[in-house]
Amino acid sequence: MDEIRVGVVGLGGRGQHWLRMLQKFAGYRVTAICDRQAALLEAAKAALTSPASVKTYARYEDLLADSGVDAVALCVRARNQGALAAQALEAGKHVSSEVPAAHTLEDCWRIVVAAERTGLVYLLGEQTRYWGFVDAWRDLVLQGRLGRVTFAEGQYIGFYGTWWYFSDPETGRFYTVEELKDHPEARPTWLHEMPPIHYLPHELSPMLKILDDRVVEVTAMSTRAPSYSFPEIGQPDIQVALMKTRKDAILRLATGYAQPVPKRGHHWYQVMGTRGCLEWKRSARDLPKMWLADAQMFDVAEVDWRFERLDAPAEARGSGHGDADYYVHASFRDAVLGRQRLEFDVYQAMDTAAPAILAAESIDQGTKLMKVPDFRPSALRPAGQWPASLA
Repeated sequence: MDEIRVGVVGLGGRGQHWLRMLQKFAGYRVTAICDRQAALLEAAKAALTSPASVKTYARYEDLLADSGVDAVALCVRARNQGALAAQALEAGKHVSSEVPAAHTLEDCWRIVVAAERTGLVYLLGEQTRYWGFVDAWRDLVLQGRLGRVTFAEGQYIGFYGTWWYFSDPETGRFYTVEELKDHPEARPTWLHEMPPIHYLPHELSPMLKILDDRVVEVTAMSTRAPSYSFPEIGQPDIQVALMKTRKDAILRLATGYAQPVPKRGHHWYQVMGTRGCLEWKRSARDLPKMWLADAQMFDVAEVDWRFERLDAPAEARGSGHGDADYYVHASFRDAVLGRQRLEFDVYQAMDTAAPAILAAESIDQGTKLMKVPDFRPSALRPAGQWPASLA
């Protein structure tokens, strides 16, 4: 195989972005598209460069039965997102999935077991781990320049307006809170139900990469729902998780999407160790900062780290998310075609999904401390078998 025949599933904004990328990305050939909303399917058909060679499906099961599809690009935001990924693996398709991986622990396990039984590639399309500064920070930690890391933070406080909480179920068009009075056809989207903390992988994935670690315990708290800022939105404004890692570091991770904030970078990170600290910039006018105890530094110094990578190939430029979207699709392609081992495997993907799911459960159970499972095979759970608790 020298190219991947891919079916793009879920043709909203992110799905259409993936569709545009995959059509010009070497090693991919789009052979199918799928969405249950006819209007989105028609919009995607109009964006195809070779429409005659691409099959269109309204039913997911029909796409999975297509022998001309090797892999599924899953761009669906729904409660059953994890189940859809597992279903594709079980049907013999490789899977590249948008964040988050799943919304239940059972679906996390179903993905893992299906990947183990089939030997197929599962990739969580989490972009932020590929940012340039993430690798720079990881190198400093691996070199021991920060000493022993004891504390790290990440937050995604992103206000994108109010348009993604309501949509027309027939056309897929989104409406803002302000437009609701003129559009009685608008209905709440899945994001009304999804705990904001479930979208934590964009903060947790880069932190775990930098620390070479995984979470073993989590607890969390939340403001009440609905939003204080927009009562029409059935989400809390802020949810915050405290986590402990296997290496005994403490992580504080926060998410929130309904609370207005200045138009700046929505992501912020910090890593503290016994011999140094690193901090991402606070505003568009700011720069990231570093302090190293063994470098004759009396205070933090500004460092021009960026999302973009200095070693990025030309085809990465403009791919999205600070050029990081390129690495998602390049990693998946190279793993499926056998060119390179997947650096961010199915177990690491669940390391980012499970703590977020359990953080929401902790909130529901009054900030209960939750244990995070290790999804890797062991003597108690051989590869391809369900854990005893779910068997």
